[in-house]
Amino acid sequence: MLLAMLSWLCSSLLSVSGGKLPEAEVNIEVLHRPFLCHRKSKYGDLLLVHQEGYFENGTMFYTSRTDGDKHAMWFTLGIREVIKGWDKGLQDMCSGEKRRLTIPPALAYGKDGKGKIPPESTLTFVIELLDIRNGPRSHESFQEMDLNDDWRLSKHEVKEYLKKEFERHGYPPNDTLHENMMEDIFAKEDKNKDGFISSREFTYKHDEL
Repeated sequence: MLLAMLSWLCSSLLSVSGGKLPEAEVNIEVLHRPFLCHRKSKYGDLLLVHQEGYFENGTMFYTSRTDGDKHAMWFTLGIREVIKGWDKGLQDMCSGEKRRLTIPPALAYGKDGKGKIPPESTLTFVIELLDIRNGPRSHESFQEMDLNDDWRLSKHEVKEYLKKEFERHGYPPNDTLHENMMEDIFAKEDKNKDGFISSREFTYKHDEL
């Protein structure tokens, strides 16, 4: 959670502008869905997943259970931290659910490919969702930061939230660092320069995704 929070605190969101062209869709197959589903994934949520990746011929090119650090991965849904096919294919998913996504090249790595992924590859991923948490820009996070419930964040409120997050994750307080991070946040996120970050400025622009 802290890493995802700091990625927002220290850098601007990746934004995408311009006209939208028609694009292929992700084929979604639900392999397992738990009987009880208390919450479904939405844009802005932090998701913890295990994944297996396959080429079109069925050859596996990656599995998070044995490759890399062998850990499930956290990412924020809907802000292009992962390929677009994941952002589209992992919405409305329950914790404990497993899906198979068949993703066309335009929603994966396209004409350039990446690493061992050749250009214009259709990819299949089997993804198990292990956990869902509030993302750094969720409405729940905004309400937690908005101490006086006025639907805007002051510099004091952001700084207090930074202190709390650092303490929660075992980091020592650092007033100078918190001050610098707070000023950096306001420089990037206070679009109308009124000294506050409104709920509109804070939350994701989902219509761009």
